[in-house]
Amino acid sequence: MYVVASKVKELVKSEGMNTASDFSDALSKKVEELVKAAAARAKGNGRKTVRAIDL
Repeated sequence: MYVVASKVKELVKSEGMNTASDFSDALSKKVEELVKAAAARAKGNGRKTVRAIDL
């Protein structure tokens, strides 16, 4: 898991919502996809450093 479930739940709660049990896992998967895509973009640009712009 790449996200801190308690922090995610806290953020969702601050929006007046409840968190389903599968939400943190799904969010973690999205984070993994974003990081892999950003790394691929950085590599494609000849860099070894992933930057915010790669998102």
